Amino acid sequence: MLLTKEQQAILDGEKGETLAKVMKTLVMYGDAFEAEKLVPITSKYNHLVTSFGLKVMSPVYDLMQQLLDAGVMSGQQFSVDPRPLDKNVPANFLQNLVFNKFMYTKQDFYEKQLKELGLMDENAFTCTCYMDEVGNKPQKGEILSWAESSAVVYANSVLGARCNRNSGIIDIMGSIVGYVPYFGLLTDEGRKATWIVKVETTKKPEAQLLGSAIGMKVMEDVPYVIGLDKWIGTELTDDTCSYLKDFGAATASNGAVGLYHIDNLTPEAKELGGKLISEDAKVYVIDDAELDRVQKNYPVIWKNPDASPKLCFVGCPHLSLEQLKTWTDNIEAELKKNGLKKVCIPTVLTAAPKVLKAFEQTEYAARLKATGVVTSYICPLMYMNNPLCKTMPVITSSNKLRTYTSARYYKDSEILQAITKGGK
Repeated sequence: MLLTKEQQAILDGEKGETLAKVMKTLVMYGDAFEAEKLVPITSKYNHLVTSFGLKVMSPVYDLMQQLLDAGVMSGQQFSVDPRPLDKNVPANFLQNLVFNKFMYTKQDFYEKQLKELGLMDENAFTCTCYMDEVGNKPQKGEILSWAESSAVVYANSVLGARCNRNSGIIDIMGSIVGYVPYFGLLTDEGRKATWIVKVETTKKPEAQLLGSAIGMKVMEDVPYVIGLDKWIGTELTDDTCSYLKDFGAATASNGAVGLYHIDNLTPEAKELGGKLISEDAKVYVIDDAELDRVQKNYPVIWKNPDASPKLCFVGCPHLSLEQLKTWTDNIEAELKKNGLKKVCIPTVLTAAPKVLKAFEQTEYAARLKATGVVTSYICPLMYMNNPLCKTMPVITSSNKLRTYTSARYYKDSEILQAITKGGK
């Protein structure tokens, strides 16, 4: 790897031993991917994936403390993934005991470290930092040092920023020295599509299901999707961006997609069109039958596959303000149709703290609360990442949550029916 004089000086220890170790880590990371150089990070803010104070993560806290003791600060303020705990989310006595006394015992300590390192503010905890209410939305072409997979794929695809799928801790190290290795999705060649995905469904495909199908097919490659604009339009409206948020999260978790292009819609596809497609690109056709096949092949890992759902999570990744409003309208309408006033299954809608604050200022908040639905800033994945929840029949419309936990996936319409009418 070719380093500039300034980069080499940091590596040689001219700015201290701690910064030298950080630079050495980034150089080794870049060498592993045959990066030719380091390039400056150009975004105003960073985003960190590690947000949870698990007791077993002591090496992370030790590393952060070494940085703080050496007076090393992040070169950027940053947002961070969601908190794992919220007393408003339904949990029994044993779950609360495990969460608070055994699992997340270092949460307060770790959040103190994050604030000292450069946390944007005490409410900057969300996987959707790019929401307008949160204030960490990169611009087209900006170089990032993010690691959260759903945020990386959104930033690359919908915003046109440039970021590799980095690992946790690498994200903060990039901010500390101000550079990231130049390879993969930072390069023009790395952003070319090696798959053409043709959407030939007879109706608008479920975002999470379509993303899942593509992610499992192309894995870490870049897909160029043709035919989806017929269903979601050619402009990045609030509804379209919410759709792409959920779609992208599924491609990233059910596969390892860090960038997708949507014909006639996403920035680079509008600008370059077919020039983004590699000559030897493979083709994947998705029709109604293919989506049905994908969903039917999801494993059901509940202890009792026929159990009645005990909890429902919607919002992984976190919901937008418009999605919260839409869910409110739809839940109210279905409850009224079924002659009910409150949901039949404890239901949690999750969103960023600042999005929830904006939601509370609307008339929708009181209406949703009246249905018995709980809103939370929690990370559903972290809530379920323990042995107690593995035996708990949880339903969700998130393909990311389905992939990483024992939660069972249903389409939005199926979730709506289950929580307003009962059943699975």
